[in-house]
Amino acid sequence: MMQNDSRTFQTTRQDYTIQADVRLIGKDALIVVTGGDHPHIGDVTTLTATTDMQTVKFPSHDGRFHKDNVVGEQVAKVIQAVLPGSCTITSGIHVDHISQSQIDVAVPMGDDLGVQIKTWLQQQTISASAPVYYSDDEKPQ
Repeated sequence: MMQNDSRTFQTTRQDYTIQADVRLIGKDALIVVTGGDHPHIGDVTTLTATTDMQTVKFPSHDGRFHKDNVVGEQVAKVIQAVLPGSCTITSGIHVDHISQSQIDVAVPMGDDLGVQIKTWLQQQTISASAPVYYSDDEKPQ
């Protein structure tokens, strides 16, 4: 495992707060980004340091899809280069009657969280062992 294998970060702008709960699982990162009046899981973004991010958006209401991915994807862009393994980010932020100024700060808030997480990841020491696999000519006994 790593030292200090979980941590919570937060940022507040325009009268609402978004937090990121980060958990290291071996060398992989699970990041749960929530905030506003109704935290939830609106989308899931996956990536590694060397692969493109992929996002799945869940249905919301009236035939729409959640838009929380703008925050999770901003976090991903900031931390991607320092990821030691795979990373899964769930995002779910809902502010009742959100104002345009609150919408406008969502991506900068993702940047704030990303910078905090990146700094923390760079301070972690990886001590997870490498998995052992069968070779092509071996089979389980």
